[in-house]
Amino acid sequence: MGTLYFTRHGQTVWNVENKICGATDIALTELSHMQAVELGKRLAEEKLPIDEILYSPLVRASETARHISEETGIPMRLEPRLKEQNFGRYESTPRDGLEFKAAKTHFLDHYDGGETMMHLCQRVYNLIDDIRAGDKIYLLVAHNGISRVVHSYFNDITNEEFSAFGIGNCEIKTYTW
Repeated sequence: MGTLYFTRHGQTVWNVENKICGATDIALTELSHMQAVELGKRLAEEKLPIDEILYSPLVRASETARHISEETGIPMRLEPRLKEQNFGRYESTPRDGLEFKAAKTHFLDHYDGGETMMHLCQRVYNLIDDIRAGDKIYLLVAHNGISRVVHSYFNDITNEEFSAFGIGNCEIKTYTW
């Protein structure tokens, strides 16, 4: 049996302002640095058998991973396939906007300059396939959009459930196979 852990980066200013971050490189808030340190301490206490941390190249995820690594001693490595989806014209717009909510259910839409949900799923599913082919246990540090894809890899969900799924900042999920 294999295990994969996933966490979302700490809080950003745009999270507080209810804006879509997407591929825009938004920094963490002061609270988020504390969230990441606390998660690292909790993981160290629980002694989860994590071999390596893979993280998104966006600063909000890389800083979260750095804090976790410093607290746990687990080595970390950048993984470009964990970069958040580019939501095109929707980036910096309200996360709960009706137009964006509808657009998230259109899996082939480029969002006027963004990345389709299908392309996002392909790159994240390929990463998970690579992980499953190996024998290491990873903690992925990434984004809410990536959490949807990871969750859908392991669970049979509808399009509506997919677009509605999300996790909190520095929340951890466990997936097994």
